[in-house]
Amino acid sequence: MAGKPLRVLACGDVEGKFDTLFNRVEAVQKKSGEFDLLLCVGNFFGSTPETEWEEYRTCAKKAPIPTYVLGANNPETAHYFPDVSGCELAENITYLGRKGIFSGTSGLQIAYLSGTESLSEPAPAYSFSSKDVSELKISLLSTPKFKGVDILLTSPWPRGVGNFGNKPGEMDSKRCGSILISNLATSLKPRYHFAALEKTYYERLPYRNHVVLQENAQHVSRFIALANVGNTSKKKYLYAFSILPMRSMDPAELVKQPQDVTENPYQKSGKEAHKPKMFSGAEEEPACQFFFDLSKQHGKKRPSDGKGGQHSQLKQPKKIHQPTGPCWFCLSSPEVEKHLVVSIGTHCYLALAKGGLSDDHVLILPIGHYQSVVELSSEAMEEIDKYKSALKKFFRSKGKRYVLFERNYRSQHLQLQVIPVPLSCCATEDIKESFILQAQEQEIELLEIPEHSDIKQIAQPGTPYFYVELDTGEKLFHRIKKKFPLQFGREVLASEAILNVPGRADWQQCTASRDEAAAAAKAFREDFQPFDFSELQ
Repeated sequence: MAGKPLRVLACGDVEGKFDTLFNRVEAVQKKSGEFDLLLCVGNFFGSTPETEWEEYRTCAKKAPIPTYVLGANNPETAHYFPDVSGCELAENITYLGRKGIFSGTSGLQIAYLSGTESLSEPAPAYSFSSKDVSELKISLLSTPKFKGVDILLTSPWPRGVGNFGNKPGEMDSKRCGSILISNLATSLKPRYHFAALEKTYYERLPYRNHVVLQENAQHVSRFIALANVGNTSKKKYLYAFSILPMRSMDPAELVKQPQDVTENPYQKSGKEAHKPKMFSGAEEEPACQFFFDLSKQHGKKRPSDGKGGQHSQLKQPKKIHQPTGPCWFCLSSPEVEKHLVVSIGTHCYLALAKGGLSDDHVLILPIGHYQSVVELSSEAMEEIDKYKSALKKFFRSKGKRYVLFERNYRSQHLQLQVIPVPLSCCATEDIKESFILQAQEQEIELLEIPEHSDIKQIAQPGTPYFYVELDTGEKLFHRIKKKFPLQFGREVLASEAILNVPGRADWQQCTASRDEAAAAAKAFREDFQPFDFSELQ
């Protein structure tokens, strides 16, 4: 059968309704032709009388095609599976075993894990433990040139499978299912993953198994949850598909990405991985050519006489780009709305957003004229990192996390929009998922990039782009090739899923009077002062 696609049927919880299942299989084959095998996940046996099973066990009846089943998920049905390594239960019906790999002559690789997740060691006969999952992973990952498996069979769902994808109806995929199975799916990279137990049908959008811009393209995975056999709601419990074994496929064909592919739902949040660079007074360059005195209460003077020590003679300030016309954000410009400024550093400053999504929506801006992060000097970039770190601490003290985005498109001065979101409102993963889903709806390719990557490595000066950064360090990037919705970042954050202020998506619809804005800036400035590193300079 090598080189020829296999025709496979997958089934959800049978729960002892063998006649119903096999009659349906025969009807499908009569209509669509012969299938090679049937794979059953979930509860194969149920609480029904054993009379029906006896007919198959004694060969009075026979499964119409080779049928492979997972083991027990509860103590009541464990006695049906006498051999943990797998055995024939009846003619044409085989118990795969507690865990392992099933490979036919075609080369199709099927990984399987029986039971539900156990919190204890050793796990009972109807459960699996972290040790079982580790042993299964090691047995596969240790094989040379391992790329993944064709099919993964588990009874429970993987935890979080709905992240970044279509929602599974009323199911909360962030709370149901097994984290161990999520980890298993991440490592084994199955092309198809089947599960059951939740008595519903859910076919998730395909997801990537590689990190865009960091790893070579790999095949996608498809997760399908199947309902219980003969359910009165007529939810789908039998799934038919054709599959060519991975080892028989052309590599280029194998890694093709469908249009509806999403990010991997099990990827790590990176909360532990990213540590913003902390401010150190010794690192700050002492000399600067800018002078400002916005008000006697909060203005600061910057030295310009070069008496900043030996470093001022070794380092020359970089040439500042000049705007082609009036700029609303160059701090030396008469156009700038200085009543919104809340902090001034050496190379950058902080200002309340005009028409912000919230009262504490702020902008990080370079003092000199730079169009994007890509064009910033290293000194200005270091100071932006200090502002990010200070704002993260400030907002966390208020029970909030920030979302930062930049739109380098139809704008002449860099504006890093920093919007706080209450911790009680939604998780970081929810925010990232909202950006990705709304991007997909508008056919915007928003890609996740490595946390420690530099935007300058991805985009050249003058390249239009949209960029999102969460306070965990996670980043999303879109290279703008044609048109781009100017309010996209605001629309996502204003949506019901996050801040739930849809009326504030357009800044022009929510501007305050000058006096109101000045009072808000003064209040923010006083509140932020204990966290403001520029106050220490």
